[in-house]
Amino acid sequence: MGHLDVKQLKSPKDKALYIHHLIKDLEALDTMLKRGLIEKEPIRIGAEQEFCVTKKDFFPNNNSIEVLEAINDDHFTTEIGKYNLEINSDPLELRGNCFSQLHLQFKELLEKALEAAKNKNSKIVLTGILPTLRLKHIKDDYMTDKARYHVLNNALKSSRREDFNIHIKGVDELNLIHDCVMLEACNTSFQTHLQINPDEFVDKYNWAQAISGPVLSSCANSPILFGRELWAETRIALFTQSIDTRRNSFIHNEKQSRVSFGADWEKGTVTDIFRDHISRFRSLLTSNEHDDSLEKLEKGEIPKLRALQLHNGTVYKWNRVCYGVGAGKPHLRIECRYIPSGPTLTDEIANMVFWVGLMLGQPKKYKKIHEQMDFKDIKNNFFKAARNGMETQFKWNNQLISPKTLIIDEFLPIAEKGLINANIDKGDIDKYLSIIRKRVNSKNGSQWMVDNYRNLQKTKTNFEALQNISAYMYKHQFKDKTVDEWELFNPDENLKIDVSRIVKHNMNTKMLLVDQKDSLELVSNIMKWKNIHHLPVINKHKELTGLLTWTDLIKLGDKELHLCVKDVMTRKLITISQEAPLKEAERIMKTNKINCLPVVRNNELLGILTSRDLLK
Repeated sequence: MGHLDVKQLKSPKDKALYIHHLIKDLEALDTMLKRGLIEKEPIRIGAEQEFCVTKKDFFPNNNSIEVLEAINDDHFTTEIGKYNLEINSDPLELRGNCFSQLHLQFKELLEKALEAAKNKNSKIVLTGILPTLRLKHIKDDYMTDKARYHVLNNALKSSRREDFNIHIKGVDELNLIHDCVMLEACNTSFQTHLQINPDEFVDKYNWAQAISGPVLSSCANSPILFGRELWAETRIALFTQSIDTRRNSFIHNEKQSRVSFGADWEKGTVTDIFRDHISRFRSLLTSNEHDDSLEKLEKGEIPKLRALQLHNGTVYKWNRVCYGVGAGKPHLRIECRYIPSGPTLTDEIANMVFWVGLMLGQPKKYKKIHEQMDFKDIKNNFFKAARNGMETQFKWNNQLISPKTLIIDEFLPIAEKGLINANIDKGDIDKYLSIIRKRVNSKNGSQWMVDNYRNLQKTKTNFEALQNISAYMYKHQFKDKTVDEWELFNPDENLKIDVSRIVKHNMNTKMLLVDQKDSLELVSNIMKWKNIHHLPVINKHKELTGLLTWTDLIKLGDKELHLCVKDVMTRKLITISQEAPLKEAERIMKTNKINCLPVVRNNELLGILTSRDLLK
């Protein structure tokens, strides 16, 4: 879709014409399969590296277009968010030291991006979800100014006809109603492509589904979103809900989300997989660049199947079927979309080598996997891995087994054999698979991030902790140590964070709230029990209406505790924005001789800042 001039599919005429081309594309694909025109060898690999563009303080920057222009390299392209970019690798033949070559190419391209970003007062970070993302970064004004993203946004919203409802529950809980698809911009992936022989495509696709859960558990790297601890790989839940075109009232029907793991094992041919997608998911977009694919075939030309590829670009399977044309030859491949970016480039390549090795090494005993295992067990494995990472219990061969046991005892030997049979250099095999082995025996990126987040919260505010984590990842993302060797880091380590402190850095969000109709006697005792000197007061609409202070209670004494909070609270409040400089907050407190500032946004209470908080 990124290379097409797309528009929303609206008029009956446009819909009829697009469907006509879509059906022709399916017929053309069937014809190419029957005639043996789809390339079987050599097998090629490739990858897409998504990354975040940040400011010097490691919060998202909105200048990806400027950075892209400064890079000036066709390997790079935009993403939906103004703080994301993507690198598309060159395809490489699967042989010899191809993985080291791919590693080197990405390293050179990322160094090019680092330099360009530096010249634009920015940094780049490899991570599944940037820890410092905030709600303001998912608004429309952070969407990349390219027509295709706005067209897609409008098409998805039009199909859904109501806001997107996000609910993710982990250690913490996220409930969010949002009016656009910008939540997709929170996700950054390392998408791996493997060319597949058309004669064994469906069996290979089913095998790719079967191994997804264990592979995901080993590489999970996205446990934090908007400061909340959620899933080990929160991207899975977030992306599924952020592109869901189903209205809430239809979710309980048997209709799949556009982002899905699938409904059952695949059967038939690759064309049948595409037919199923077209049957389940209505077309959203069209283009003026469609061809008559059957006519091209009859002329001896290879069609690009533009209509089919456009539809496929709006169906986001975690293992996606792809058709492409390279050097005039058509091919089929599987795109593994669930592997996150980061936390190091070496970790990413190791994830890819592990997955490709497993795909190549599929043992004879696991051929026709759909006849041996229940698809619901495999699907459940995937979502359990997304939630729990390496703490998952998988159902494999009708037995419960840990990721560590399954990966060490069975999956790594399968991957090694597959890579050996493909004539991959022993040095590459040993180097990258040993990283997976060490990680499974130690920790993945998700475990490292949670451990450090909790440790940092002992001495830092959440806001600062997230900056420190991002800064550490930035400093180490291209070094030799992979995440299995990363430890709890010293928050005072020289991470070179350019911090202009704002109110959000120091404000307290873990606060008790009281209703203006609450008993004053109860509230006064709560303040004593909890040693609280300031309590925000809200009304039934959850709006800030006042502040009850310890000074108010001292003045009152014990005489009138039968009153309600609203009878005593301070109503004329001086408030401040979370974006205001911390020095401004300090000036306001001194000028007005107060010790507490409620932090608000549109009369919504976000936190409080006290004179004690200023000392943090």
